[in-house]
Amino acid sequence: MTLRLAIVADIHHGAPSSTKRGDAALGLMEEFSRYVRDADVAHVLDLGDRISDVDHDTDLRLEAEVADAFRAVEKPIWHLNGNHDRDHLSVAQNEEILGQSLGHETHDVEGWRIVLWRADSRIYRSPDHSGFILREADLLWLSRTVLAADRPLLIVSHVPLSGHSQIGNYYFQNNPGLSTYPMVDRARAALAQARVPVVCLSGHVHWNTVTTVDGIPHLTQQSLTESFTTEGAPAGAMGVIELGETVRWTVDGLDPFQAELTPGLRRWTPPLPEFRTHPELRARHAAPES
Repeated sequence: MTLRLAIVADIHHGAPSSTKRGDAALGLMEEFSRYVRDADVAHVLDLGDRISDVDHDTDLRLEAEVADAFRAVEKPIWHLNGNHDRDHLSVAQNEEILGQSLGHETHDVEGWRIVLWRADSRIYRSPDHSGFILREADLLWLSRTVLAADRPLLIVSHVPLSGHSQIGNYYFQNNPGLSTYPMVDRARAALAQARVPVVCLSGHVHWNTVTTVDGIPHLTQQSLTESFTTEGAPAGAMGVIELGETVRWTVDGLDPFQAELTPGLRRWTPPLPEFRTHPELRARHAAPES
């Protein structure tokens, strides 16, 4: 028994900027609707950042245009908010435009539990803090959901939880703090409580990656309109993930990617602390030579 889901991430509809080809987004969404039609999937995952934000009124129009493009997709869609969807619009405004709740949810389908972890995705900017805020209520919901799981979990979020290296990433090599949440180690600790296989899927960082942390694979899918890996042309990234005993993930477009994983229950030995703080290592280096 397998479950197939189509994935689109970081549509960024709007004017082109830096390496985002937002001017191509609506045309690519037409292609995505055909892709879903041909892909034999049960549901569609929209990982957020549907627009490139400008201001309140412009963002309302851009979000409505993307929502209209999604109406051509002939499968049920689960949406998440990205940071650009939240710069000038509230969660409630996004809910009204998309016609669905955007709070945390779980859905049991074909032997898997799909966990839509819709933690706060707004980037806050103030003299005291610039970045995401990982709220205690969101962490507690994730922890309780993982502890209660009686079947494999696909945990879906806009912002990655892996904390993986951003070396080579156009946006985040020099801004790694904006690639994940502060205190993300607590979210990973919540995942480590699972007594079932876990796979994590997210967008935000605009490239295809697989990173395994503590035996848990973390996947990030390329943006629909990103071009930093594709020499100026929009990547047109459209993915399908097939969930069964083996997980198969394929991304089509100009930046193609494939991965096959077998998520399990094994967790890794906890990492050492800094060598200089470890009492055994400190004692070893402090011992006089004979």
